[in-house]
Amino acid sequence: MITCGVDLAAEAVRTAVAWISWSPEGARVTRIETQADDQLIVEAITDADKSGIDCPLGWPETFLEFVAKHRENRLDVPLSTMGRVWRRDLAYRRTDLIVHELTGRQPLSVAADRIAHVAMRCAGLMAELARRGQNVDRTGQGAIVEVYPAASLKQWGLSWKSYKRSANLPNLTLLVDALQTAAPWLDLGPYEDLCRRSDDATDAVVAALTARAAALHLVTVPTPDQAVLARAEGWIAVPTTSIGKLHA
Repeated sequence: MITCGVDLAAEAVRTAVAWISWSPEGARVTRIETQADDQLIVEAITDADKSGIDCPLGWPETFLEFVAKHRENRLDVPLSTMGRVWRRDLAYRRTDLIVHELTGRQPLSVAADRIAHVAMRCAGLMAELARRGQNVDRTGQGAIVEVYPAASLKQWGLSWKSYKRSANLPNLTLLVDALQTAAPWLDLGPYEDLCRRSDDATDAVVAALTARAAALHLVTVPTPDQAVLARAEGWIAVPTTSIGKLHA
């Protein structure tokens, strides 16, 4: 099995892609590319068995309805509902709220944060993947699955805070050490140094590991009641077992 992880950014300069090859002997990172453009990402996902993308796959349905009504001057909101709670319901998807309840970690709002720029790029990638015949199911049942590295790391008992950007390189090194201890079967190969220098590269590896968990059905999935909304908004797959279960 080949899993792919994409740490997506709005532009190629902060985007990383990692490939992991799985065998009975272990798992090996066979390639990591930073500054990944759209063509590389599409080809990587097309060639992989399962890919994890660190980016919202859709927008909140409540937000889309709000924008549509506002555009048509049909918005009727009682003043008693105006405020933080009302805006929160517009800003976050159902899956964002579930992940917060599960992990205590609040995903960024695709409706009201800069990650919307990343999601716009992701929407284009999904359209191209669908055009090439890939099954793009936003619930994670197809070629891609939405992942959230911080949630995966926390569920695996690994450090998930303060390892990003150059000021936190010592913490990133500690995270890579902890990852190798928790998953001794994972061989970072010649990319170990890159993972210690680039949080984008490390997040891409975590995304590829989470894609493996999704392929093994070891992640959260929407209930029948949640599935309809998840098909439109997307669904963050959070691991439900220890990292050790990814290679048995």
